[in-house]
Amino acid sequence: MVALALCCAVSVYAQDNSLDAATERRLKDYFLNYKFDAATGYAQARMKSYRIDNRQRIVTITANDAFAAQDFTAKMVSKIYRKVSRILPSPYDTYKIRIAVNGVTIDLMVDGDMADPNSIVRAWGNIDYKGNAWVRNVSRPFDISRGLGNRHLTVYASHGRFYDQKKGRWRWQRPSLFATTEDLFTPTIVVPYLIPMLENAGANVFTPRERDWQPNEVIVDNNRSSLGAKYEEVGTGSRQWKDTEKPGFSFHDGLYSDHENPFIQGTARQVKTTKSKSKISIISYTPDIPEAGRYAVYVSYQTVEKSVDDAEYIVCHKGQETRFRVNQQMGGGTWVYLGTFDFDKGCNEYNRVVVTNHASRKGVVTADAVRFGGGMGNIERNGTTSGMPRAMEAARYCAQWSGVPYAIYSTKDGADDYADDINVRPLTTNWLAGGSVYMPYKVGKNVPIELSLAVHSDAGYSYNGKDLVGSLAICTTGNNEGVLNAGIPRSVSKTFAKNLLDGISADLKAKYGRWVVRYLWDRNYSETRNPEIPSAILETLSHQNFPDMAYAQDPNFKFTLARSIYKAILKYTAAQHGTRYTVQPLAPRSLRTSIDRQGKITLTWEAQTDPRESTAMPSAYVVYTRSGGGGFDNGTVVSSTTYTMTPQPGTQYDFKVTAINDGGESFASPIVSALYKSAEAKTVLVVNGFDRLSAPQVVDDGRRQGFDLDADPGVSYGLTAWNGRQTCFNVNRMGVESPTGLGYGGEEMAGLFVAGNDFSYVATHTSAIASGHKYNVVSCDRASIDGRKVALADYSCVDLILGMQRYTPYAVQYYKTFTPAWQEMFRAYTQQGGRLLVSGSYIGSDMQNDAEQQFLSSVLQLEYHPADSVTAQPAINGLGMTFDIGRRLNRHHYAATHVEILHPQGQAYCAMQYADGTSAAVAYDGAAYKSFVMGFPFECIQSSATRNLLMQGIMQFLQKQ
Repeated sequence: MVALALCCAVSVYAQDNSLDAATERRLKDYFLNYKFDAATGYAQARMKSYRIDNRQRIVTITANDAFAAQDFTAKMVSKIYRKVSRILPSPYDTYKIRIAVNGVTIDLMVDGDMADPNSIVRAWGNIDYKGNAWVRNVSRPFDISRGLGNRHLTVYASHGRFYDQKKGRWRWQRPSLFATTEDLFTPTIVVPYLIPMLENAGANVFTPRERDWQPNEVIVDNNRSSLGAKYEEVGTGSRQWKDTEKPGFSFHDGLYSDHENPFIQGTARQVKTTKSKSKISIISYTPDIPEAGRYAVYVSYQTVEKSVDDAEYIVCHKGQETRFRVNQQMGGGTWVYLGTFDFDKGCNEYNRVVVTNHASRKGVVTADAVRFGGGMGNIERNGTTSGMPRAMEAARYCAQWSGVPYAIYSTKDGADDYADDINVRPLTTNWLAGGSVYMPYKVGKNVPIELSLAVHSDAGYSYNGKDLVGSLAICTTGNNEGVLNAGIPRSVSKTFAKNLLDGISADLKAKYGRWVVRYLWDRNYSETRNPEIPSAILETLSHQNFPDMAYAQDPNFKFTLARSIYKAILKYTAAQHGTRYTVQPLAPRSLRTSIDRQGKITLTWEAQTDPRESTAMPSAYVVYTRSGGGGFDNGTVVSSTTYTMTPQPGTQYDFKVTAINDGGESFASPIVSALYKSAEAKTVLVVNGFDRLSAPQVVDDGRRQGFDLDADPGVSYGLTAWNGRQTCFNVNRMGVESPTGLGYGGEEMAGLFVAGNDFSYVATHTSAIASGHKYNVVSCDRASIDGRKVALADYSCVDLILGMQRYTPYAVQYYKTFTPAWQEMFRAYTQQGGRLLVSGSYIGSDMQNDAEQQFLSSVLQLEYHPADSVTAQPAINGLGMTFDIGRRLNRHHYAATHVEILHPQGQAYCAMQYADGTSAAVAYDGAAYKSFVMGFPFECIQSSATRNLLMQGIMQFLQKQ
């Protein structure tokens, strides 16, 4: 019996390791005829090959990428294996079946529920970084326990301006479509929305493209500083500053060529630490800021043997101090981002950075250059630069300026900047993360980066001009035998990519009623192959498809998309570590200030709920305050929705509020202000009725599609960038990839940043009113009026800011100057003897139906003629002055690109004129009430001195008895 069994076994192993032709055909047909669960979006599944291991009794079938693009569940995998087993003849039908794509079997592609950390195996296992974060803002007045605290991420926008060696010129990596290009479009998602959301959740975010849109740059260094800047060292006792053994940063005039590394051209300094808070050694870096504004602050240092993990940095910004602790045991020899702050023009001690030797343990603190602002590109290629801000350039050039080795930023030895830019992003991540717990077998800077995300858009269009193309995601699971540097499976990247798509699909459909998710590709891309940590590429949408861009150009959509991405990262990271998460809240709304009889200022607001996230409720709030022309402080935590303070009489106080919980901090509310003059003074209410965020003018009439920047450039959230005006609107040229194709346009705006709504105009108006030294001032946002939280009748005068507010049918959110409810309220206010100042760009054209025109005529005492043509000249005459308003797009303040001629009605009269003599403002001095209505935004008057004088004159007119 033993001999017989042995013979049988030998006969099995001796069989040919191949299937008969009929069986092989049935297997191929199974994959060719495979039905995906989703109706569309998947390419053709195919079997590529098979292998039989008779000794191990395993049949391994290799399928193509398309087969792996589906969302596998355990039930699906079991069903697939059963069906394949039935196709196989004996004895192979009893063998173990494995179906793999890129070396990863489909059972390892089963996704868990990202919303439940307990539903999947913790991919990182016991691997977790427990030390001090790379950078900590220790002035932040609250803790984050269920967000992204102590998590380090790489997140970046795609592409950027690069030098094309074949064409011998600098150019964008993607075409100019719908007034933008992918190189400019994706940063408008990542920089103002996604990165701040991640940082508000506590994350340290590295981004390989320059993140600061400030074109000015000031460097302060021990070797050499920018003109006018001051570098000062102070040593104490035996703790004197000296050079480190490692080289440091230094810069030279002119441009930088290939191979030049500024971080090995100078020296760095070091000093022994002290626990004493009084006997400290410091270095003071005082820039000479060329113009007031917001500047990113980058520090640098060297990591040496005794570096400490809590080096102290103090950023002084407009008189405020924000303190940071930097872990110098990682990330030496490159720029390290601290934050972005408001700085005054000039060189003074109230605007500087100080590094001290105060630390919690013995060791050394090192110090090198400090950089203020993103700056202009300074890397030359073939004798030329891009001529653009560094933030618009590709990552290759930022990497060189950041001290990244040549072998990393120039993988093609200087011959192909396009390929270099693709590769430098993941390779710089590895360079930083090497040596950390998440990349232990690679030499690097020890920064514990654990996740990488590239945010792109791609091509493709719907043939009918109406359908969405939507989103897709890309991962790479098959490289390096399917394992990452720390030993975890690369399949975790597919889970991350799927989580991104699932979240986007759910969030965008819930908010906007529709969205399309195409597919998940498991393919060999540099940005997902090269990172030695979980990674994904997110193709957010098609920049070639007008229906996609009609959503994508709207800032509200960008916020929703970015919040979905942030939530996917939060939930995925929690799942991989087996921790719990809380989603950060939305910004508070209905902000208003009031002054009581004792002169105390009370700030009140309401929580904004997120119907998509039950954990996103606020647990407290942070009130940020500035006064006397200084900067905002580091905030005060309050548990309720009110905050009361005793002001200094005659001093203006500006406030903004955020909501917080265990998951982090919301975006800030619009700014509101208050000023207490005296108990006897009248009180003026300033209302911010300008909350609009919008895409440019949409054109979609059946024959033409696109965006008309000249008709209306839209309103961005803070800064944005456009490439140029769209020139081809012809839908018959859809999909044509040439300058005559639908969506194509010029590059006349390339290199310029454009200001939008920064929600600060209440402070501008309050300051102008305060210049007269006669009135108390309080303020509120639009939602406070909508919700009738503020009674207009309580105030002797109302200053209504309408800015660029208007209704547009294409907007994803409703905006209006005077809604029917507002018409009712302001009519009642004037009937009760109110005094009303209104300014804005669309007061006439936004009020065109019969009821609206009647309101203009009977309440605002004016009429508007749509056919009127307004001069393009910025000059305006009125109240004995001639002044200019900002009419051209610029980076400092939103432009009044549209102004209106307002014709006085009845007893009203023209109070201001445009340069061509047409009416710019209408004044009404009635017996029952008084009004002053401007056909342009008051805050767009460029001179603060002029604003003050004009406001004094207007207030005198309105408040007279």
